[in-house]
Amino acid sequence: MTDHSEPTAAAAEPTGRIVLLTTSHRVAPGVLSWPAWQTLHAADRVLCADPGHPQLPYLREAGVEVAFESPDAQALVEACAGGRTVVVLPGGEGDQRLTDGLARLAGSGRVAMPDLELLPGSYDLPGARLLDLVQVMDRVRRECPWTSRQTHRGLAKYAIEEAYELVEAIEDGDREELREELGDVLLQVVFHARIAEEAGGDGEDGEDAGEAFSIDDVAGALVAKLIHRHPHVFGDAEAETPEDVSAHWQRTKAVEKRRESVTEGIPVGQPGLALAAKLAGRARAGGVAVELPRGEGVGYELLELAARAEAEGIDPETALRAAARAYRDAIRAAEGVRPPDTL
Repeated sequence: MTDHSEPTAAAAEPTGRIVLLTTSHRVAPGVLSWPAWQTLHAADRVLCADPGHPQLPYLREAGVEVAFESPDAQALVEACAGGRTVVVLPGGEGDQRLTDGLARLAGSGRVAMPDLELLPGSYDLPGARLLDLVQVMDRVRRECPWTSRQTHRGLAKYAIEEAYELVEAIEDGDREELREELGDVLLQVVFHARIAEEAGGDGEDGEDAGEAFSIDDVAGALVAKLIHRHPHVFGDAEAETPEDVSAHWQRTKAVEKRRESVTEGIPVGQPGLALAAKLAGRARAGGVAVELPRGEGVGYELLELAARAEAEGIDPETALRAAARAYRDAIRAAEGVRPPDTL
């Protein structure tokens, strides 16, 4: 009997798989995810155009053979013929030429494309961009003619200015401005820490002389302080209310500082209303029974107002600024000038 049926079409050849393995320069080389290591060991070929890629020494130690090639999109697709898997390690800036070429081939509809996969071998954790900030600050300190000459004392005024600008952004409720001003305050911290790395100081009068420390020392001390002062979070202590937390904090600080007076540690250079309120708050929290000094003049009246505001849970500085802003707007209205936030 003759078979007149149609001949069976040959099975399509497997198109394979292209894996773009990305890594973060903020993560130590060699620290890769388990799926990344599995893919590298199982791949038919691993390609890298950069012979100085930071991952290469660790791949060699792990027995992964890497070919130094920079194929175009067509060549890479052809290398996957027969179901082969090719892993590509892009450089730190990626490979725009290759990815654009693959996109064009895929969009043409004329090429049987392999599976395309973007596999993060390592990725940033929260706070990773702070590493970039430290690196950039280090370079600017070394190479910028102005930055390289700055000292702690010379920069002090900027810390005050940036703090006030941050407060203004908070009071304005401008989220974009808030983000920028937080960055400016952070810059002051990183800048001072970078200067402090230079033991012996760089000021003309040795004003910055002293034992060197780095931003890691600053962060490490802060971490230790936060853990120590939050036993209800990191220990066995209990705190159900904000008042409980404040009590924990004050007791811990008292043990740490071993101060003779509750007034110790209060900067007298801060604005007057804030200073008065801080003194009143310390006295009240420390159980120091003392009457407000009496005298003639507006200063004593303001002292009494500041102490009363603090006792009622009001920040007198914030309250006065709010009233002053309203006064500013009233003046502008009388002048026929629009309020600043409408300009």
